[in-house]
Amino acid sequence: MKDEPFDFKTRLLLESQKVERAILDFASQKPPAVPARLWEAMTYSLLAGGKRIRPFLVNASGQVFGVSEEDSMILGLALEMIHTASLIHDDLPCMDDDVIRRGKATNHVVFGEALALLAGDALFLLGPCFAAEKLSQTRHLRSDRILEAVRVLLEAAGPSGICGGQTLDTDETEKTRTSPWRIAYWKTAVLFRACMMAPAFLGEASKEELRLLSAFGSHLGIAFQIVDDILDLLGEAKDLGKTPGKDAFQDKNSFALRWGIETAREMAADQTVRAKSALKGIRRDTKVLEGVASYLVSRGT
Repeated sequence: MKDEPFDFKTRLLLESQKVERAILDFASQKPPAVPARLWEAMTYSLLAGGKRIRPFLVNASGQVFGVSEEDSMILGLALEMIHTASLIHDDLPCMDDDVIRRGKATNHVVFGEALALLAGDALFLLGPCFAAEKLSQTRHLRSDRILEAVRVLLEAAGPSGICGGQTLDTDETEKTRTSPWRIAYWKTAVLFRACMMAPAFLGEASKEELRLLSAFGSHLGIAFQIVDDILDLLGEAKDLGKTPGKDAFQDKNSFALRWGIETAREMAADQTVRAKSALKGIRRDTKVLEGVASYLVSRGT
């Protein structure tokens, strides 16, 4: 591939358009038992846009292991719900207290703190439920593999995942003695790891392949977070879709603030190399996963 960054960026755009259509279809079908105002708050943030990198990763991993695009999309939507839930909570006044997300007013600004909190809770729970329900309706997937895939989603969202990472990032008794490495892993990398492993379970990957995918997703997620730390210092609101400079203002324990931008860039590059190295042990076509690793780290250069 001659112009890999351009080609990959184009492919990501095309895939994100598919995800947007799927989300629009999902949002248009409110379950009868869900209060209208709650559904409005949930879908407001879910429909707010973004690059949809996580569903893309799910589909890329699924392709490696022969998972259909339809089944991958189910997992991709579930992970996007979990990710969106974490953003709603992350923006709350009791957390990062931000008013802009993906170029729009944050959920609590539009709906109030109480409903934003409930919308986040609902999406955290709905993601795994949605995946379990939709995947169980298929005739070609083993039930034990569906269970493992859903378990990965739940772990990523729970106390040893995003919730734990947010604690390390915001609790004064934790963040003063916690390294950015731990925060990056628990707050960001666990979801990237889930994007890799959930579809691989459906595709009946071997234990060794799952181990290597776990390593790839973990290193990729940390690299992504390091670049995000850099962009928080160097980026502009119109490009980021959120308020820049929040890490410095809130004295966050970020890579860029702790070690400087150039060292942080070197760290991101090293994590990307480690991610790609993990793929070498997988005897399948992993070129797309290698491409996404190169693309994501290039955002900080």
